[in-house]
Amino acid sequence: MTPQSEAELAEIIAGATAPLAVSGGGTRGLSMGGETLSVAGLNGVTLYEPGALTLVVQAGTSVEEVQALLAGENQRLAFEPMDHRGLLGTTGTPTMGGVFAANISGPRRIQCGAARDFLLGVRFVDGRGAVLSNGGRVMKNVTGYDLVKLMAGSHGTLGVLSEVSLKVLPCSEACATVTVYVADLGLAVAAMSMALGSPYDVTGAAYDPALATVHIRVEGFEASVTYRAEALKEALGRFGEVSLAHGAGDALWKGIRDVAAFHDQPGDVWRISVKPSDAIALAPALQAKGLLFDWGGGLIWALVPAGSDLRSRLTVPGHATLVRASTQTRAELGQFQSQPGPLAAISEGLRRQFDPHGILNPGLMG
Repeated sequence: MTPQSEAELAEIIAGATAPLAVSGGGTRGLSMGGETLSVAGLNGVTLYEPGALTLVVQAGTSVEEVQALLAGENQRLAFEPMDHRGLLGTTGTPTMGGVFAANISGPRRIQCGAARDFLLGVRFVDGRGAVLSNGGRVMKNVTGYDLVKLMAGSHGTLGVLSEVSLKVLPCSEACATVTVYVADLGLAVAAMSMALGSPYDVTGAAYDPALATVHIRVEGFEASVTYRAEALKEALGRFGEVSLAHGAGDALWKGIRDVAAFHDQPGDVWRISVKPSDAIALAPALQAKGLLFDWGGGLIWALVPAGSDLRSRLTVPGHATLVRASTQTRAELGQFQSQPGPLAAISEGLRRQFDPHGILNPGLMG
């Protein structure tokens, strides 16, 4: 089912008597039970005000279309959403609704925040078929329940997004990447922590242990980037050999964003969130074939043999999400980690409130 309007979407959900598998552009490769309900037909830009840094789009609008529109005004999606197609081997087209439903955020999250932090307002259809809206087109417009933040990361289990309002930002004039060659994970995390704790406004901090390289990114006005990059290069010299590249980091950071190191590599892929300092002790316990660290070490991508239960190997507090695996492994282990009792009770209460019949992506998040 692919409704062409919000009213049609509401009518379909209101009349549903069986589970619905909510889908955007189909890039995540999820195989949920029930009939597929795609929002791809809800497509188009409703409002764009470059001077106000504000954009309103329907949920099925492609990320590519939005990025092209913004580029024409020298603006961008600051939170750098990941494209899953290379990692998952899927096709389809990433959509704005999918980005916010999953709260997909890239390397720049450490500096500017997650996708949800740029979401100003939402329109969505809940499990009863009612059309709800919350927020607006300015950052201060928040009253009552903050459904805007609640919908971001709910993966379509509370409602189906039909339209989103968001804040965009200007593109940076210049970019530079400082690379430190470090073979030891402890030193790599220390280097990233030092850079992130510096006054140089770092917008990316990642470590690729296969290449023994720490990458630190700075962006902004050209003169400022030159000064900050040189200062970081000098400060990071105590951790290992250092190199500096100006203006040529797009491919590098896109590869980090999309976990290109694991493309076409056999095995399951997990995404683990931990405190950066805990990554040092956790890494060997994961018994992974490959690792990639982003967000200063707070985000770990792990490539492991098919069928591995990585959650049983967590030796520190953290959250492990199964991103790529067979249908059987997904069914056995679940995509998301179980929540603690009190939080699980709150989540279940919210789902009962917004989807009392349990028809929207049932079982996806517990």
